[in-house]
Amino acid sequence: MSIAARALDFGFRSRTIGRGVELALPRGEIVCLLGPNGGGKTTLLRTLLGLLAPLAGEVLLDERPLSRWPGRERAARLAYVPQASASYFDFTLAEMVEMGRTAHRGAFGVPGRRDREEARAALGRLGIAALAERPIHSVSGGERQLALIARALATEAAHILMDEPTANLDFANQSLILDEVARLKASGAGILFSTHHPDHALRIADRVVMLRGGVVMAAGATAATLNSENLSVLYGRPVDVLEVVSPDGTPRRTCVARESPALN
Repeated sequence: MSIAARALDFGFRSRTIGRGVELALPRGEIVCLLGPNGGGKTTLLRTLLGLLAPLAGEVLLDERPLSRWPGRERAARLAYVPQASASYFDFTLAEMVEMGRTAHRGAFGVPGRRDREEARAALGRLGIAALAERPIHSVSGGERQLALIARALATEAAHILMDEPTANLDFANQSLILDEVARLKASGAGILFSTHHPDHALRIADRVVMLRGGVVMAAGATAATLNSENLSVLYGRPVDVLEVVSPDGTPRRTCVARESPALN
């Protein structure tokens, strides 16, 4: 089972943002979408989800055009984790996660026992079951983001697309969410997440797709593709990829932007 883009042009009727994108996300793999601001990451994710129609080319789910899937079936197979934002309604975390079960019961169905059980199980997987009855306004940004991931888990979807899941979070919460995303791979889900931080890709991604100006400038296995040359072109300034050794002796790679010559 996979979701794929073939010769995909995406954007809006008034403006094309990306052209000729080729991308595949099989189950059991983590793919990181990297690129600078305005590069088209969010618009591409929304197109892969079917929230925006392709301008050319196609999006396929299990080799079938996404547009031919009934909305309810599509929603049961694709889950979306947006960036955490304030809610205008004071749902509890449990109620918000139960919304992820809508595709299984219909838009106007009342949550049943199975829905409640799956929601609680998803909250438990992410370590926030004790917060189930807390209003979403009363929890931290990191806890809110974990709840959004729990909602995606509750869908039982084969593919989870995440738009900058660590945005605006402190270092500890970023690390927590990356760990949880990595664990989702073991369940067999395919995960595509966007980020501004190449170090996040080095930490958990199997493959990376570098998007600049709406065009894929490089794609492939993380270790081979995330190099100084590609990152320097992607971000428009020199970037070094260094190997460091942690206190326990584990070698790790990290990315460091060089100082501008004007600052030297």
